[in-house]
Amino acid sequence: MVKAPFIIGIAGGSGSGKTFFLKCFQEHFAADEICLLSQDDYYFPVAAGMTREENTLYNFDLPETIDRKQFMADIEHLIAGNTVYKKEYTFNNPDAVPKMLEIKPAPILIIEGLFIFHFEEIAQKLDLKIFIEADEPIALSRRLKRDLHERGYDHEDVMYRWHNHVMPAYQQYLLPYRDQSHRHVANNTQVADDIIEVTKVISDELKRNLFGAR
Repeated sequence: MVKAPFIIGIAGGSGSGKTFFLKCFQEHFAADEICLLSQDDYYFPVAAGMTREENTLYNFDLPETIDRKQFMADIEHLIAGNTVYKKEYTFNNPDAVPKMLEIKPAPILIIEGLFIFHFEEIAQKLDLKIFIEADEPIALSRRLKRDLHERGYDHEDVMYRWHNHVMPAYQQYLLPYRDQSHRHVANNTQVADDIIEVTKVISDELKRNLFGAR
């Protein structure tokens, strides 16, 4: 009989620094101790054939853009001790070739994404909820840097999405769950060591509780 993993939910709005937090957090564990399932890989494939204008107007920051049923099914597979195979999401980049992800079960399962606290069937599975937050000017600055330089969007597109999609979704589907989280991490710093230290404190506590590590 497979022992159920300890399940951590990590949520944060766009520009909160969630990706860096996750990277730092995972580095405190061996590869066979932890696995990660990302909500981003469960977007319905709707961008094919869209014009640039249609793509800009389409709101990806809504719960119904996620294949919620498959997301939950894969969570259950990992809990049962089975490996999940999933094609990665390439953020509507027509030039990117998606990789096939192999996600192996582990004693610690991280589930991350904007809606994981909002999806009740997922929230009920979480043993630890971590909420990552940044002040809006800092979050927007990070979003601009990412989308302009890494994803090739223009400034007008980014600002339209921010005001019409990103912030309304954050306020409706994530912020209401902040005070229900076990850990609230304010990530307004540009100093990597600050987040590394936060992730070390949390991971050390988990290791003591789960693995008896000192």
